[in-house]
Formats: sequence, structure tokens, C-alpha cells
Amino acid sequence: MFIRMPSTRHGDAAPRRLDIALVSADAGTPGHFPGVRDLHPHDDPEEIVSMKLTPLAAAVVTLTLAAGAATVTSAPAEAAPLGKVLVFSKTAGFRHSSIPNGIAAIQQLGAANGFTVTATEDAATFTTANLAQYQAVVFLSTTGDVLNAGQQGAFEAYMGAGGGFVGVHAAADTEYDWQWYGGLVGGYFASHPATQQATVRVEDRANASTAHLPSTWTRTDEWYNYRANPRSAVRVLANLDESSYTGGSMGGDHPITWCHSYGGGRSWYTGLGHTEQSYTDPNFTRMLLGGIQVAGGAVAADCRPEPGYTPLFDGTQASLGQWRQAGPGGFTLADGTLTSNGGMGLLWYPVRTFANYSLKVDWMMPGDDNGGVFIGFPDPQGDPWGPVAAGHEIQIDATDGDPTRTTGSVYSFQAPNQAARAAALNPPGSWNTYEIGVHGQRVEIWLNGVKINDYVSSRAIANGYIGLQNDGAGMDINYRNVRIRTDGPSEPPATDLAQGRPATASSVEPGSPHVAGNAVDGNTTTRWGSAYADPQWITVDLGASYAINRVRLAWETAHARAYQVQVSPDNATWSPVYTTTTGDGGVDDLTVTGTGRYLRVYGTQRATQWGYSLWDLNVYGTAAGSTLLSRGKPVTTSSVEPGSTHVAGNAVDGITATRWGSAYADPQWISVDLGASRTLDRVRLTWEAAYARAYQIQVSPDNVTWSPVHTTTTGDGGVDDIAVSATGRYLRVQGTQRALPAYGYSLWELEVHGG
Repeated sequence: MFIRMPSTRHGDAAPRRLDIALVSADAGTPGHFPGVRDLHPHDDPEEIVSMKLTPLAAAVVTLTLAAGAATVTSAPAEAAPLGKVLVFSKTAGFRHSSIPNGIAAIQQLGAANGFTVTATEDAATFTTANLAQYQAVVFLSTTGDVLNAGQQGAFEAYMGAGGGFVGVHAAADTEYDWQWYGGLVGGYFASHPATQQATVRVEDRANASTAHLPSTWTRTDEWYNYRANPRSAVRVLANLDESSYTGGSMGGDHPITWCHSYGGGRSWYTGLGHTEQSYTDPNFTRMLLGGIQVAGGAVAADCRPEPGYTPLFDGTQASLGQWRQAGPGGFTLADGTLTSNGGMGLLWYPVRTFANYSLKVDWMMPGDDNGGVFIGFPDPQGDPWGPVAAGHEIQIDATDGDPTRTTGSVYSFQAPNQAARAAALNPPGSWNTYEIGVHGQRVEIWLNGVKINDYVSSRAIANGYIGLQNDGAGMDINYRNVRIRTDGPSEPPATDLAQGRPATASSVEPGSPHVAGNAVDGNTTTRWGSAYADPQWITVDLGASYAINRVRLAWETAHARAYQVQVSPDNATWSPVYTTTTGDGGVDDLTVTGTGRYLRVYGTQRATQWGYSLWDLNVYGTAAGSTLLSRGKPVTTSSVEPGSTHVAGNAVDGITATRWGSAYADPQWISVDLGASRTLDRVRLTWEAAYARAYQIQVSPDNVTWSPVHTTTTGDGGVDDIAVSATGRYLRVQGTQRALPAYGYSLWELEVHGG
């Protein structure tokens, strides 16, 4: 039940509306609504409170109250309760014995959740008039060609009018000649191994269909391989761990459950559901119910594709270990979920600042609670009120009387579009997803995929840290799956120039393994520790001269009170680029300007009785005096992906939306002719999803004799920004092992720098 409460704020001259929509739900104790707080006279009229009622047919009630009269109308169409669902199970090919089990299970879900279920195998029911009565149509293990052209047209019109499609298992083995249907499902069946146990990895734990599941779910089913990976067009909710069973053929990225918007309506699909036992598995049937609710528009869900995001908190203790608490209270971690306690405090991500980004956070209020996501603030120095004054809070609060302090607001600055929020918001006890876009001073907020706020700030938020609030005792918020995608020109280079480079130090803590190399090994659990005396230093040789713009120091407890960051061309003459006498430990993420091959952290005053100790020393910058040499130069390759437009020249055209793609075989190469012999100091490879696990960068004076200048067998995709020291007219990237065996090698950009 969604209720919009009337306001009795001073100065109201006329009655205000009370909007009620009754939604069927599980029976509860007579006279008691689980999870509902007492109603307060100062509640904002636009706030939504969730209530469960005993099972009733979905209804819209209009009533007039005498004193402070209120009118009751329906909830927004986007959040309308389910009334009728059609289950279609016609087969023209293999028939699954589990179909009767599936029909019975969906009928039971309907009886328990207030919607009626019509089951049919009669394709003649697919008429425009008949389909219009259903919020969702379930294709339950259909196979083959099940609809004629007229029936297909009626179903396309139904989806175009905002209908909902649910595909279960063999729905992907249906209508191969109907291209529109293939797009609706998201992927066609290709093959399957024998029924066996496998591990399902749940990617989206905010979606109503998967929020109840653990992060990994072991179960037995018939595991479909699909003709193409749907990830680029759908929101993947769960994938298969192909190492947990035999017969997976999708190259390690194996979506198995997903949702997306399609043709004007909503689509949800799962490859699970082959076995009869599936339909008595509470985890599966609850997932199926959520899928029907998402497709039917009864609950809001962000089903947009989600490419390019990097996890900041992925549910593990290791990722939580990178965060830092400012102020009182804190968070507990269980089942991949953070739960706030006490406060008012802030859990913030000190690893680096962000600019021009999209931040996604899944959150849930158990009841009448309070919290928020903070953006764009400087190092809080242990004070959670600093981000309040310098950044912005994207508020989570169901009941505050001030609309600029409710869910979806830029706290105290701008209220959300309240109608859009009402349509998109899932009630307390349910998971929601924020997307917060920050580009310069502009802040955009999406709730479950619906844009609800757009604000231009006067504060200096363009580059700053992010955090999650614990507001106080009893104000309990849960958070999951914090991820970010950066896309702006002020984004620091992704490659740590210091990682794996030679490091030396003035001393090592006596009898310890805390050598200098630990600070540049990329392992956040190893460290350099010095002797217990002043001064001490640690130096890293970057291998070439760089224009350095950022240095990040992750201190252990034994940190520096006073230190300098210095650069040198020769490891002899040093120039300071940063100086402090008030170091407070933690993470120092420093913006600097300097040029050198060597970088040194020189400590002159310890903050503790021990020495100096760094978990990590990270250095970022660009090759000094380097010129991009490869743009527009002649390029040749071993092959081009058959039937594609992904030719070699795309990799050097400077257009980040075009790429080179190879044939699906090893080895493959791409070579660029720089036009004359050049001194090379940097190669930057921007990989598409089909990247190289093992490859060499090679140079040649004549395009015949090749010398390797970089070799790896542990490539991980993304951007490889590599310092080299070589001379040659030709440069070649030679791939010997693909990371995705089902595809080739693919580069958005190949950049060669030098003089």
C-alpha cells in the first residue's frame, strides 16, 4: 500500500491530498501492517510509505475526509500492482516435463501476491484486445515457432504499449526466424551440456528478482550457452562461473539472468528453470516472482546496460578494507552488505578523488531510516561534517517534511522531481539503485533508472572523494555494490608508473621483511618500513622521464609528520614538488607538478616512535616531452574480424568509438609504420572487451626483424599504459593468447609516443 500523507504545516490554507493505492500482499496479523511506522502530522505529502495488507484484489479507493479532506487516487502507472499475468507454454520442439510444475508455481505466486494467472497453449489468445488485460506475459519454456505473423504483430503492439515479457529457460529456444523476438529475449539458445551443479554469481543484488540471493548460489540445472553475449544490450543480473561446471562455451563471461527495456515495454529473462525441482526451490520461485514484478511494472528496477564500471565496494572484506571511517559509528559487513550503526559518521573511499563520473550505489532502508551518498568533498581529515559543508549529500530519507531533504534530493539544495521519484521508488524493505552523475558542477540523479534530479552546484565538487553516511543510532541504511565509471578529461591516468619499478630506501626496519619493493608491488597488504630514526627516504626509478601530476601515499600507522616528495633526472639532484609539516597519515593523494625519472619521498619527522612505513607508493603522469607518433599512420594486421568493419586503421584514427578486431584465433598482430626511425618511450593500448591475456610489444627498423620491448602473460584488459625504451620505425603488438577464446583481439586505440 502506498500512502501519501497530508501535511498540517503551518500556513496551509486548503486541504491537501492523501493518495492511497491498495496492493495485494501476503496476509499479516489482523489490524497490523508489518514494517509500517506510526504516521506523523508533519509528514511531507510527497513522501511514500510502504504497507502490506491482507490479500485484496488490487483496487483504487476514492474517499473524502471531513476535516482536512483528502482525495485518494491511484499510484503512478509505472508502479501499478500486478492484476493479471498470462503464462504461455506452447511448444513446437522439445517439451520440458517441468512446464506443469512451472504453471503451478506461478499460480501459487499469484494467489499469495494478489494477481490472477491464466495459463494457455493457445496462440489464438495473442490478440491486441486480449493481451491488453495482462501486466506481464510469461513464455514458460516455449520452443520453436509458436506464433503466426498476426499473433507476432499483436505481441509487438502489446510490448509497444508498455507490456511486460518474462522468458523462462527455453524461451530462448523459440522463434528463431522472428528477429524482433530475439532482441526481446536478449539471446538465442546455442547449446547445453548435461544437467549438473554449477555456481551462479549474482551481479545485481538490488533488482527485486535477485536481491534475496547470496552473492554466489550453487544449484543444479541445465545450463544454456547462447549464440552471442547479451551484456552490451541488457542489464546482467546473474552470470555463471564456467569453472564450476563443464560445458560452458561463452569464454568466461556467461550471463544467465538479465533484464532490459525493449520495444516500449520491459523484458526479464532467466536461463534457469529446466528441472521440475526448480519450481519448489524458494530461491528460484522468489526470483521468478521478482522477474514477473519487474516485467509487469509492479516494482522499479534499473535495467539499463552497465558497461565500464569498476567496483569500489564489491561485498568483500578486502574491498571494504580500502575504505576509511570518519567520525562516530560505523558499518558491519554480512553477506556482501554494509549495515550502518551509530553516527553521525561517514565511510569514505580515500584511494583517490574522482571527476566526471557516474557513481552507482544500491541501498535499502529497512523502515523509517536516514542516510545518504556523499560526493565531491576534500579529505575530511576525520571530521564527517567537512563533507557536509564542502560536498553534497544525495539524501536517503522517507519522511522528512522538507522536500529538499528527502530521498533523491541534493540535501538542502534541490528537491527531486517528486512525481518521477514516486513512480521509481521502491518502498522501505526493498532495494533501490542510485546513479549519480557528476560532470563539472552538474549533478544528475537517477533512481532505479529514472532521472529524478538535475542540479548545477556552486560548490567546488568537480573533483573530490565519495562516501556513504551512517546518520545515527536507529537510522539504519544498508548499502551494496558501489561502482564507478569515469569518463572525463580530468581523469588521472589509470597506470601506476611506479608499480613493479626498482625501489631503494635509506633503511629497512631491522629484522623485518618490509623492504622498499613492497611499496611498489601493487599489493596493499605488503609495506616498506624504515629504521626508527630521522631522516629516512624511499626512491623509485620510473625508467624514463615523466611529467608527474599525481602521487599517492598509503601510510601505515607509522607515518610521516613532515616530509617532501622530490623528483630528479639523475638520482642525484633533487627538486621538491610537495612539502608538508602536518602529515596525519592515512592516504595522501597529492596533485603535483614536476618532471623526472626518479621520485623520492623524504621524511624528516616521524609521527610515532617507530620508523616510516608505506603500504603503497603510486606515481602517475605522462612521458615528458613525448609526442603521439602513431595517429593516422599506415597500419597492417594479421586479420580483420570476418564480416566486420573493424579494420586496422580504426586503432590509430583517434576516435575512441571505432576499433580494430581480429579473427578468432591465435596468434594475431597489428603493426604501425611511424614513417621514420623514432625514439620511443611510451605505448598506450586501449583494449575492448576482447583483450590479450599474453602479448608482446615489438619494434623493428625494417618490418622484418623484430625485438621485444615489453612482454606480459597476465594482461587484464582496460588500458595498458606502458613505459618503453626503444628505437624503431615499426611497432607491433603481437598477441599470443586471447583472454576470451570465443572472440579475437580488439583495440579501441593503439598510441605510440616518443621523440
